[in-house]
Amino acid sequence: MSKNHAVPDNGAGRASKLELALGLGINDFKTRFAGSFLGAIWALIVPMVTVLMYWFVFQIAMGSDQVDGHPFVLWLIAGLTPWMFFQEAAQSGCDALRSYSYLVKKVTFDIEILPMVKVMSAFVAHLGFLVIVLILYTAMGRFPGLWLLQVLYFSFCLAFLTLGMAYLTSAVTVFFQDMRQLVTVGIQVGTWITPILWQLDRLPAKYHWLFRLNPVNYAVEGYRDALLYKSWFWERPRYMLYFWCVAIVIYVAGVRVFRKLRPHFADVL
Repeated sequence: MSKNHAVPDNGAGRASKLELALGLGINDFKTRFAGSFLGAIWALIVPMVTVLMYWFVFQIAMGSDQVDGHPFVLWLIAGLTPWMFFQEAAQSGCDALRSYSYLVKKVTFDIEILPMVKVMSAFVAHLGFLVIVLILYTAMGRFPGLWLLQVLYFSFCLAFLTLGMAYLTSAVTVFFQDMRQLVTVGIQVGTWITPILWQLDRLPAKYHWLFRLNPVNYAVEGYRDALLYKSWFWERPRYMLYFWCVAIVIYVAGVRVFRKLRPHFADVL
């Protein structure tokens, strides 16, 4: 982001970190599409094309029909929606400091906000795509009703998890730029080892725990519980406890690394 795109004039002294991060996040989202003909509509087109591509490959070409009595496209999009949020937040989070290097060099600016900005920006796009998802569910007569409220909880889970990762990866990326490539490769692998495009039930039950070690899978299954299976998040207390233990450890580790390396950011950038 260049200096030509001014940040909102509301210092941390007059607004909370969350408010400032939200304002900057919305501005970051708008800036990504500045100058393009379709503008922010690209934030909807790209995930829609991704869904259509996977739908064609797995349902049309490979013959997948229904999953647990639900149309395949609804099952697919319920898993892809949280994953695409995680992917965008994790990848952009790596560049949180480099893309705002001019703010990092400002002594009075609280740079701990910057990873939050990238997560907020990804969340804005996520909300827009959720509207498309709900329109599709409604059109197919599968509106989830009250269970939809759980999507907010699982969105928060992903936001918290990716924020911890963004603190860690953005700090390391300042000194080790290969971190961005490592995260990209990790996400590519994660797309296939996380049960997003395939059913975990197709594997022997004794191996299920291995895939559930991935904390993102908690949110993927949670979205499907909310949108399709209509079960509440508190019905799996042990899985919920496991996720939050992992997410908190990642967050604490990320913040500690960020703060330890912080005195050297301005010198390198």
